Amino acid sequence: MTALDLDALVAIDVHVHVEQDLHGHKSMDDELLAAAAKYFKGDPYHPTVPQIAADYRAKNMAAVVFTVDAELATGHPTLSNEEIAQAAAEHPDVLIPFASIDPARGVAGVRAARRLVEDHGVRGFKFHPSIQAFSPNDRRAYPLYEQLQSLGVPALFHTGQTGIGSGLPGGRGIKLRYSDPMLLDDVAADFPQLTIILAHPSVPWQDAAIAVAQHKANVYIDLSGWSPKYFPPQLVRAANTLLKTKVLFGSDYPLIRPERWIEDFDALDIRDEVRPLIMKENAIRALGLR
Repeated sequence: MTALDLDALVAIDVHVHVEQDLHGHKSMDDELLAAAAKYFKGDPYHPTVPQIAADYRAKNMAAVVFTVDAELATGHPTLSNEEIAQAAAEHPDVLIPFASIDPARGVAGVRAARRLVEDHGVRGFKFHPSIQAFSPNDRRAYPLYEQLQSLGVPALFHTGQTGIGSGLPGGRGIKLRYSDPMLLDDVAADFPQLTIILAHPSVPWQDAAIAVAQHKANVYIDLSGWSPKYFPPQLVRAANTLLKTKVLFGSDYPLIRPERWIEDFDALDIRDEVRPLIMKENAIRALGLR
């Protein structure tokens, strides 16, 4: 198949989870997956990479796909970054592969990041500080960030509340404080050539996320994980004005499907000239697709 036709695509979804591989292995245990589905008021759905590709091809959209490496913190084996990248490479017209490495993997993780980019075509990396149980500004993670900066690939960080573990006793030990976007202000300052994407409306720290994205040229915000009708009003104002070139469309598929997200986004008071920036153009720049 041909590579991405950026002009023909109607949108780029920068936040799509791979929750099941071709062997039937899932990205986390059934209790956490069920809790997340309940939180998002959806039916459990765990598509494989080829199924994701077919779904987005039918929508004439591209998707950034990834798993989350949380094996050290949760004990649940992570899905293979290499297999996800290989599967995505079979659908280059619609899929953009990201990988995930827990910073606790140390030197091995740093070396793996380079292999994944140079040998497997990975275009960025996903972190979930709350599930991976680390503070983003912990200096022990800095060698990994330094590698990503040198490779010229972006880092996508979960921020704010998470549906993973929501409603379970103790939230299954998942700590929200690790996902305060202000912790990433340190990272953005210390790695000015590293593109950082703050995933999701960062409730309860929305004002902090807006401040960091406005202050740091290398920081973007993706709008995944929430139906747009629930967006904090200050986020809508910022997306329409001072952050109009810094905000990206993301759904959080399969927990939120893009068609549901877009239907609610269409009802928001977003300027006509800003909509195409959010839906595609900002992602092209942030991901270095041109």
